[in-house]
Amino acid sequence: MLVAVLLVSLALAAAAAATFGALLARARRRHRRALGEQGWLLERERQSAATGAVAAERARIARELHDIVSHNVSVMVVQAAAAREVLAVAVESVPPDVAEALSAVEAAGRDALKELRHLLGLLAPTADGADPADPEDFAPQPGLDALSRLVDRIAFAGLPVDVRITGEPRPLPAGIDVTAYRIVQEALTNALKHAQAAQAEVAVRYTDRSLRIEVLNTPRPGPPSRPTTTSGSGRGLLGLRQRVTVYGGDFNASRRFGGGFRVRARIPLDPP
Repeated sequence: MLVAVLLVSLALAAAAAATFGALLARARRRHRRALGEQGWLLERERQSAATGAVAAERARIARELHDIVSHNVSVMVVQAAAAREVLAVAVESVPPDVAEALSAVEAAGRDALKELRHLLGLLAPTADGADPADPEDFAPQPGLDALSRLVDRIAFAGLPVDVRITGEPRPLPAGIDVTAYRIVQEALTNALKHAQAAQAEVAVRYTDRSLRIEVLNTPRPGPPSRPTTTSGSGRGLLGLRQRVTVYGGDFNASRRFGGGFRVRARIPLDPP
């Protein structure tokens, strides 16, 4: 009788173990499927965020280039109109071909301005189709001449910055000037907000054929700590890469051996 009870008990235990094993295997399969779906959703969200960040930066680039190009074309139109009027007053008989050429330049410039506004609407439309109301959209675009004010703001926020400029500084094309400023701005902002850096270094080098920019940050001594915020996560760097690519340059952002971060850019320039 005792042997029969033991056999029944063993059979029940074996059945329970088999049932538990089957349930455990099923739970593991569900867990793997859930992890796979979660990973797919996270990757899709990451790609969507990166795409959105690049689109936003392209829109910003479009606005800046529009401001720069439209300003220069407007100057050309005004100068052409002024030259035509001055010639009409100073010279008794202006050759018809000269007057027609100046009128053609003026008309072409006005048409170019209309096309620029149209293209800006296609490249960077607002959500409601209205003009942007952000005051920054109407402010003059900053260049490297505003670098000292940027460094002062970053230093006041708690990050000392050492700036080194080498080579012979010279006027830059407006678009390249804005791009150079944005590179330094984004790199210093990331160092201040995400990297918990103790110090940053900015190097701007003018060469005959390129402008080179390097921004380094040095971590604080002690064990590495968690970032104070996770916003951004390199999306601004994607925009910087887009900016530099527009001008045929090279861009690289990477962690430094021993800690810290390095941002490098090379933008081709016409020989002086």
